[in-house]
Amino acid sequence: MSTSTFFIPPVNMLGAGSLQAAIRMMTSYGFRQSLIVTDRVLVQLGIVADIQNALLEHDISSVVYDGTHPNPTTENVTDGLRLLSDHQCDSVISLGGGSPHDCAKGIALVAANGGDIRDYEGVDRSARPQLPMIAINTTAGTASEMTRFCIITDKGRHVKMAIVDKHVTPLLSVNDAALMLGMPPSLTAATGMDALTHAVEAYVSTAATPITDACALKAITMIAENLPVVVADGNNEAARENMAYAQFMAGMAFNNASLGYVHAMAHQLGGFYDLPHGICNAVLLPHVQEFNSRVAAGRLRDCAAAMGVNVTGKTDEEGAAACISAIRELAGKVNIPTVLKALNVREEDIPVLAANALKDACGLTNPIQATQEEIESIFRAAM
Repeated sequence: MSTSTFFIPPVNMLGAGSLQAAIRMMTSYGFRQSLIVTDRVLVQLGIVADIQNALLEHDISSVVYDGTHPNPTTENVTDGLRLLSDHQCDSVISLGGGSPHDCAKGIALVAANGGDIRDYEGVDRSARPQLPMIAINTTAGTASEMTRFCIITDKGRHVKMAIVDKHVTPLLSVNDAALMLGMPPSLTAATGMDALTHAVEAYVSTAATPITDACALKAITMIAENLPVVVADGNNEAARENMAYAQFMAGMAFNNASLGYVHAMAHQLGGFYDLPHGICNAVLLPHVQEFNSRVAAGRLRDCAAAMGVNVTGKTDEEGAAACISAIRELAGKVNIPTVLKALNVREEDIPVLAANALKDACGLTNPIQATQEEIESIFRAAM
């Protein structure tokens, strides 16, 4: 086995009451003025004000940037960076799902390294660690609160930039399921299918290790068992907490094994049409795995077993087909669209989408390296 490196934040807090414990821990980092990166919904719900007040009790002042788009943009990073500079912030706190986390990472990275966020597209392009960052999660899907991945949309190019950099890993991640109880069913479903995609892609990745395999398979099992429950009843505390753990383990898996063509292709749909990332992943996942089953059938058979499918007596090929069917069945249970046409994707754009997908760093660890024509064919199959 080749040498591998395992990336994860130094401290990760999970479970009921972890937010309060995390705020107490922040005092030990010496923060005095933090930039809170979030969105307007969490401001309107009063969650941001509650956290600001809790920080003040520990002598930490804060200023809020709430302009984060669902697909955070280069402009969002620039605007947040300006606010950080104006108020001489010494730290960044992200609050929300993947969008605020990614935006905050972009702000913190440029604050420490200078230049423009576009300078850091690709793998490990920065010279110094970002400004100290705490990531407080409110969704169970992206795992951005604990990864070295940062996805920012360059609106000029209509492209989602994949920034994979050890220096954007937060100092502390927080997954308090109490903050997730208010998620609507549609967001719960989309983020949950995003987490499933992370786990499956990490498990079939060419960079998988025994550690990432263990995390991925356990995440797949917990998602299959808990996602339909929590979509049906958003106030089910046990299922919410299980999904928080599942998405975190899926994050541990892909943060180190990386991803594949599902994400490389979904990034293009998000950048081109400003579509929800989790839904794009969910639509593409079975189609990409059907393509991958040529070389990864045995691994997909393992994923089927993790989803609760009885694969006893099945060949690898039969197990892979069962996995793809189980993915489609789970997506149907949680009311995810099944085709890209439902998202207003245009067939005439497929050549450009495919060309850009082949440039995305996430595709480097897909179990098969595809041609332009093969990526186009997967897009068309998903239409």
